[in-house]
Amino acid sequence: MIDLPATAYLWIKALHIIGVIAWMAGMLYLPRLFVYHCGAEPGSKQSEDFKIMERKLLRGIITPSMIITLILGGILLGHLDRNSWHEGWLHAKLALVIILLAYHGLVSRWRRDFEADKNERPAKFYRWMNEVPAAVMIGIVIFVVVRPF
Repeated sequence: MIDLPATAYLWIKALHIIGVIAWMAGMLYLPRLFVYHCGAEPGSKQSEDFKIMERKLLRGIITPSMIITLILGGILLGHLDRNSWHEGWLHAKLALVIILLAYHGLVSRWRRDFEADKNERPAKFYRWMNEVPAAVMIGIVIFVVVRPF
């Protein structure tokens, strides 16, 4: 167990939440860009503009926010007492975080497909996939705040 002073714990928790908000904002916005990108002709100015926006969003906001979230979340996990590690809400939350990490990998791959003009998925696919991070986020918040089990 990492023993943190109360003030340090609160600052780490606040920065962790800020990181989560930035990560989720990007994870919710990037698939929406993909929806619009599907309607752009490959090689067109509009398509090239979407490529720049998607790359900057992923590399400048989403991935750095994910890294900050994971580092600070790891510190918060280290601060938990031994009994917390046996609680179901924590296992469920961590499982959902793993799903978010996998989803992050998927959107990264999809962005590379668009970058290479090799996207083969329709806009409807990205509309549906845009709901995944929202559903996972809702689950995580409920598990952390309500701790139903």
